[in-house]
Amino acid sequence: MQECVLKIEDLKVSYGGIQAVRGISFEVNQGEIVTLIGANGAGKSSTLRTISGLVKAVGGRVTFMGEDITGKDSTEIVSKGLMMVPEGRRIFPNLTVLENLKVGAYLRNDDLSEDLEMVFHYFPRLKERSWQAGGTLSGGEQQMLAVGRALMGKPKLLMMDELSLGLAPIVVQGIFDIINEIHSSGATVLLIEQNANMALHVADRAYVIENGKITLSGTGKELLEDEKVKSAYLGSGGDA
Repeated sequence: MQECVLKIEDLKVSYGGIQAVRGISFEVNQGEIVTLIGANGAGKSSTLRTISGLVKAVGGRVTFMGEDITGKDSTEIVSKGLMMVPEGRRIFPNLTVLENLKVGAYLRNDDLSEDLEMVFHYFPRLKERSWQAGGTLSGGEQQMLAVGRALMGKPKLLMMDELSLGLAPIVVQGIFDIINEIHSSGATVLLIEQNANMALHVADRAYVIENGKITLSGTGKELLEDEKVKSAYLGSGGDA
């Protein structure tokens, strides 16, 4: 039986009286890619931000590696091995690529060389540009850097928020290929993604969020073939 890495129970999140997440429950098991898909404003990013401690839940529970982390500080959550690639990348534009990667390992005090080599294996472009300022990279390269920075924290769970946002389809395909490679090395991934087509193709399991509630769940393959999902999210090219 697979070990449960992350368990969300009846999670509720509000902003200024508006309920963004209305009592959702799901789990992510060891070695899985799980994706949450849904339209803009459905509650996907609010869920991720609450899990990572950036937003406080008004109800429910978040359990990570068997420990209740509901309401804990984001730094403490990162120290437990839960890393996030944020929406909009959020790299440090004035730091070099190498410095940005080292920021991802700020809670570590061991040798980083092996993990730097791993990141450069996944993203050779970053090695070529390791002394370049992060802000001078293309959008796709910055997204690679954001993923690489999270990997430097040796995550037990890697959460990714809207990887495809603002990127050309060919760049998105390349990044999703790398996610598959990272996953095949044993990584556990929770993916929030508006590009439902891409997300469902890589996911072991998936959940559809609408208006802060989970309305559908199944394997990635099952949801790709679901008529409701097809009409709502997989229309022209699956970029809904």
